[in-house]
This record gives sequence, C-alpha cells and structure tokens, in this order.
Amino acid sequence: MTKASGRATFRDVFAVGEFRALWFAELLSMFGDQLARVALSILVYQKTNSAALTGLTYALTYAPSLLGGIFLSPIADRFPRREVMVAVDVIRAVVIGVAAIPGVPYQALWGLVAIVSLANPPFKASQLALMPDVLAGDRYVVGMAIRSMTIQTAQMLGFVGGGVLILSVDPHVGLLIDALTFVVSAAFVRFGLRYRPAAARPTQRVPFLASVSAGGRLLFADHGLRTLLLYTWFLSLLTVYEGLAVPYAAEFHGSSAAVGLLLAADPLGSVIGTFAFTRWVSPDVRPRLVGILAILASVVLLVCFLHPGLIVSILVFMAGGVLGATALMQATASLSLAVPDSARAQAMGLSNSGLSTITGISPAIGGVIADQLGSTATTVGVFGIVGLALAVPLGLAWQKELRTQPQRWIPGDSTPTGQS
Repeated sequence: MTKASGRATFRDVFAVGEFRALWFAELLSMFGDQLARVALSILVYQKTNSAALTGLTYALTYAPSLLGGIFLSPIADRFPRREVMVAVDVIRAVVIGVAAIPGVPYQALWGLVAIVSLANPPFKASQLALMPDVLAGDRYVVGMAIRSMTIQTAQMLGFVGGGVLILSVDPHVGLLIDALTFVVSAAFVRFGLRYRPAAARPTQRVPFLASVSAGGRLLFADHGLRTLLLYTWFLSLLTVYEGLAVPYAAEFHGSSAAVGLLLAADPLGSVIGTFAFTRWVSPDVRPRLVGILAILASVVLLVCFLHPGLIVSILVFMAGGVLGATALMQATASLSLAVPDSARAQAMGLSNSGLSTITGISPAIGGVIADQLGSTATTVGVFGIVGLALAVPLGLAWQKELRTQPQRWIPGDSTPTGQS
C-alpha cells in the first residue's frame, strides 16, 4: 500500500482501482440484499397469507448474522481475504438461486435465508479489513465516508426500487436477479483486487475456536480498542426512532407520507454529515470529535420530550444522522487502523455484527417502553437520556486515550498502529 498524506478527496479515493472494485461489489450486494428481502417477503406471504411468518422471514435476513460475526469472521484472517469474499459470493449466489426455484416450501426458504445471513459477516469482515490495505492515509477515512453515504442512500432508495421491480416481475425472477448480482460482485472482487496472502501467518494461527475467543480478548483487554468498539455499538442504539416511525407519526396524526419522511431523515442527515466531515474537517481533528459528536447525538433526542410535530421531528432525526453517522464512521475507522492486521477482520466482524444486532433490538425495546409510557416521542427522549448516560463516560475514556497515546490515534507522518 502506498503512503498518502494530507487531506484526500473523493476523486483521490475513486482513482484507486481496488477501491472501485470493492465499492461496486458492495453496491451490488446491497442491491441484491434489498431485492431479496422484498421478494422473499412476498413469496412467503403468498404461500402462507401470514404476516407473522412473513415477518419471521424478514428477521431471518438479519438475525443469524450475529452468529456469523462471532464465529465466522475469523475466517477472513486465516485465509486470503479476496478469496473469502469470492467464496461467500458464490455460496450466496447458489443458495439464492435454489430459493428462486418455483415450488420451494417456505420452511426451506427460511433455511436458505438463514444460510445467506450467516455467510454475510465473513464477506463484510474481509471487505472492511482490506480497506486499510487498499487506501492509505486520509484516503481510508474518506473511503469509509463514501461507503457510509452509499449505504445510507441505498437505505433511502433500496426498498422503494426493489418494491417497484418486484411489482414488475415475478418474485422468483427477482431472486434470480439477486443471485446474478452476487456472481457479478464475485467477478469484481476476483479481477479487481490483487492477491494478498492470509493476514494471520501459519505460525501465528491457533485452533479456530481459540481464535474466536482470542479476538474478543484482544478488543476488550485494550482500553482504547474497547472504547471504540463500544462506541460502534452504542451509536446504533440512538437510531431507535427509525424502527418506531409508524407509531411516532401516529401521535401527531401523520400520514404514510409523514412516515416516509421520518424514515428518510436520518439517512439524509448521515449523507450530509459524512460528506461535510471528510470535506471540511482536517484528519488530525476528526478523532478528537468522536466523543462530543456522540454526546450531541444523544442531546438532540431530548427534543422529543416536547412532542414535536413533523417538521421539527425531521430536523431532529436529520441532526441525529449528521452527528451519529460521523461519530460512528470515525470510531470504526480508528478501530480498524489500530487493530493488528492479523486480527482486523475478526475485530471488524464483531463491530459490524454488534452494530447490526443492536440496530435491530433497540426498536423492539423501544416499542415495549412506548407501550408502558403511552408515548413514542417520550420513548425516543428516554433513549436520549440513556445515550447521554453512556456517551459521557465513553467520552471521558476516549479523551484519556487521546491524551495518553496521541501518536496511536491522531494521524501524523507515520503509519497508524496496526496499519500494514
């Protein structure tokens, strides 16, 4: 990897051919995932006419990824990461191809969906672990910003586009298209990335199950790494309002259009925030802002105690997206750069899986609290208080790290610890 210094631009990042290959592969995978969720939900509902079973199918597209993140992410450290990504894409293409066969029972669809969800973390862990090898210096943080903006934009547009497409074609055809996206993604990875040997050398390897626990010990025994990991999990708790958008809008008699605007607010804020953060904040300042951004992301939720209407709520959720997404992006980037390359994929797998799990669990917890309090807006405000209770001690811990080991966390002339 070539060294790059100074502030990078989007053009600098897209000039790197390997990044373009990773970006296109992820874009295709994301499109395929969104399309498959819509198609599978329609298929199961057509077979069962049950909202509960349809919801279970949708949940299976996410839930097993936690196990995959814990137990399968180390694969991306023990084997060449490019080959892991290609293998996962091929597995996903075959499994979704089988799901596309007409007449497959819905119980079998559940198993196939669970396999795909279980296989996602090794792909994601490999991709995130390769990013510091592909992008040097500030290009890495800008590359992470581009990823964040892509994901958030896809979140805004993916389900809508997928729904329109599935309405135009048979759901089985939609699944075949999904399988094809994985084949094309595998081609981008295989021919767009150069070969790199496994990060963990054979002499460094321990038995597989031992490596699972060793990765956890590495993250939790190191004060700085533990703080950053907890940031990546904690910040996903604050997006509870996305899962509660329907009852939240109902409190001020908002229409379905209001629900859509509330759902779009956080992703839109995230895109704006990540763009501004990487465009106008200097590389040596960004790590210092993680704590204050996380605290402010919690503070803005306190406005919901006032039971605001649609416009103010949109502004609050946009502000949450601006603050939370930039803090999360920088915390993830700092974590990745500080972890030794031989364990980077497992670290990023644990971070990403925990983030996804908490993102899914927080609306469920919020729903229970809202039923008890009788107000969704008040519940979002309560999450702001909980966020502050977590953000303040994490912020103090992070400031201590920056004071005691600035050379480890603040970009300088030398390559950050753990970067290769």
